[in-house]
Amino acid sequence: MEAVARLRNNRYSPRKMRMVADLVRGKEVQDALNILRFTKKHPSKDVEKLITSAIHNWSAKNEEGSPDDAGLIVTTIKVDQGRVLKRLRPAPFGRPHKIRKRTCHVTIVVDSKKESEN
Repeated sequence: MEAVARLRNNRYSPRKMRMVADLVRGKEVQDALNILRFTKKHPSKDVEKLITSAIHNWSAKNEEGSPDDAGLIVTTIKVDQGRVLKRLRPAPFGRPHKIRKRTCHVTIVVDSKKESEN
């Protein structure tokens, strides 16, 4: 049985978040958490929280099993573009210059090894 966790309108750009997401895609949950703890990229903290949230969601669905025994893996991690905050900054000769502050949506699906092999 799979569990899903979502993070909406995160203040990191999708490009920077995808670099972190590629590190943990397809890994076991404990390995993914260890990779994220020692990664210097700033979005890794948010992805780490999101994976722990997905683990808790899985344990809420499967009350009889423990996450350690199930061998959970990150089956899917998807990063999409969120809303864009548009701001203006002064440019030379008093002209306005657009600044786009991008956000992203992250979706993580965690599943046990035994069920994903079937």
